[in-house]
Amino acid sequence: MIGLRRRLLLCAALCPLAPRAGAADVSYPPVLHKALAFPQDHGAHPDYRIEWWYLTGVLDPPKGGQLPLVGIQLTFFRMRTPIAPENPSRFAAHQIILAHAAIGDPSVGSLLHEERIARAGFGVAQASTGDTGLAVDRWSLDRDARTGAYSGHVPAGQFTLEIRATPTQAALLQGEDGYSRKEGEVENGKRAQAASMYYSQPQLALQVRMVRDGAVQTRTGRGWLDHEWSSTLLPAHASGWDWGGFNLDDGSSLTVFRVRDGSDAEASSFAYACLRGPGRPAIEFAGTQVRFTPLGLWTSPRTRARYPVHQRIAVGPRTFEVEALMADQEFDARSSSGVVYWEGASTLREHGQTVGRGYLELTGYAGPMLGMR
Repeated sequence: MIGLRRRLLLCAALCPLAPRAGAADVSYPPVLHKALAFPQDHGAHPDYRIEWWYLTGVLDPPKGGQLPLVGIQLTFFRMRTPIAPENPSRFAAHQIILAHAAIGDPSVGSLLHEERIARAGFGVAQASTGDTGLAVDRWSLDRDARTGAYSGHVPAGQFTLEIRATPTQAALLQGEDGYSRKEGEVENGKRAQAASMYYSQPQLALQVRMVRDGAVQTRTGRGWLDHEWSSTLLPAHASGWDWGGFNLDDGSSLTVFRVRDGSDAEASSFAYACLRGPGRPAIEFAGTQVRFTPLGLWTSPRTRARYPVHQRIAVGPRTFEVEALMADQEFDARSSSGVVYWEGASTLREHGQTVGRGYLELTGYAGPMLGMR
């Protein structure tokens, strides 16, 4: 979802970037339940309103050192603007490409993050349709059709990331063979309008080269990639979502999310979880089988948003605890794209024992998710 899994804050934030001339009421296609086809569906779906490729990972310390676990994030977003398709201008911003990159290092104490944004075209930004091929301002994410491995290249101002993420398992189709609802049945039994096409690549083997302040580190770890596209991601009454994607130490993967209503941190209008063991079919849970209970809140000194960065999550008969590696993992881009959300590397525990690692995403706590409806 994510993050903007599952996640997007961006529609409302980015629409003002489009020129007024030629703007029109664009009809975005609804998401319908249909079979995914690869490798094409690894690529972009430009007719839809919003789409993202969300790569996260938790890196192990270098051998023989005392350094902490480190989280990394590289996300590319594609947004179709309201500019009429028939507008012939080469400068009409029909598609916007935005990328976020971040390092969550407990020894630093707060998130290192940067972003890039540009209209598609002119050799500056692109989102290929045949397979994963994304670029904006020298940042890139590409998929090797032969091996399935992803390569990320991020020459940012505060840091450089070189990422190779190699699948070790088959893609995980979320929901109904990739059709992921974000609300229950609506009036007269009609298909839910808030939905996405959504698949994940859990248990990615990561090799990462990081450069910060002239120091170079090479680390390995496990990663997760979500690819999701939609025209209406949230129902009208929703305030945001909590999402998690976790690689368990036994080779299993856990996807879990809920859509929240209003300001009540424990009120969910829709919930979903998927647990897949290595070499076994996925087991899905929904409704009352999935429960989020906040255990610890962190208040951002910048936005004053209060995020439940420590949560108990019940999935069927199992109960997990999710706790952030560090509290301050808020991505605050109000001065540029206008988005604010919390996206943090976290540990997963069960019966008091650490059983996995992954990322927790918290949206809508710093303001309503208007662009997702």
